[in-house]
Parts: sequence; C-alpha cells; structure tokens
Amino acid sequence: MNYERDTRIDVDALDTEWADQADLARKYAKHLTNTKAEVSRLEERKKTKRSELIVKANKNPLELLNKKSPNAGDIEAYYRTDREYIQIVKELIDLQEEAEFEELAFQEIAWTRKKALENLVTLHGQQYFAGPKVPRDLSKEYQKKHDQKKADEKVKIVRRTK
Repeated sequence: MNYERDTRIDVDALDTEWADQADLARKYAKHLTNTKAEVSRLEERKKTKRSELIVKANKNPLELLNKKSPNAGDIEAYYRTDREYIQIVKELIDLQEEAEFEELAFQEIAWTRKKALENLVTLHGQQYFAGPKVPRDLSKEYQKKHDQKKADEKVKIVRRTK
C-alpha cells in the first residue's frame, strides 16, 4: 500500500485513473477489513489473558497478591502489571492506531479521490486543460499502469506477523 502514490491523480490520464478507481478502493477496503479483524482478534486475546490472570489470582491470592481476600483493585493491579498482558495492550494500541489511519486512507481513496476525478473530468469536458489532442491507446496505458503497480507491490513492506 502506497497511500501517497495511490491518492495522486495523473491529470493527463483521467481515463486510466477512472478505470483503476474501483480496484483501488476495493484494495484499500480489503486492507482495512483485514486490519479491523486483526484488532478484534487481539482484543479477544487481551480479554482472555485478563480472565486467565484473574482466575489465577483468585486461586492463589495469598501467594500472588499477599492477601487472603483481595479486592477488585488488587486483582486489577495484578493483571495490569503482567508482562504478557502489557505487551498485548501495547500491540493492540499500535494496531488500533494503524486501523484508524487505514480508515482515513480508505475514505480518501473511496470518496475524496473519486470526487476529485469527477471534478477533473468535468473540467476536461469543458476543455479547461489546454494541450495537443493526441489519441491514446487506453488498453496499452492501463496495462502499463498495472505493470508498474505489480512491480511496486513486489517491493512493498511486509507488515509484522504473529
């Protein structure tokens, strides 16, 4: 995903830009959906770890909390200071931040970029852009653009995996 490249519009190739708009929006939607699913899985992992630690604290309160009858605050302090729980929370916060950016990127691609293309096409139809009128081979231009995107995708940064 290259947000800066994908939001840029080539005003000299409005036809290929339009031809690619739906695929681009779908690509960002799929990426966002995958990230949101990851967030949900991590939230469940956090809840499970929390529950495991609460059960553990209730089974061994004297050993783990130095109290025979710990209160809710004692148990909360116990699970919130667990290293694995802290790591899960950190990963979750980072992933939620990433999902928020991806949501904004999707909106920019799906709505703002689309509206910009509509306006540019309107201006083009009103002959706003001056220049020579040379026929273009749309199939060739479209293929060239997709070949470049495929090359870019081979070089993309792989997101961290678990």
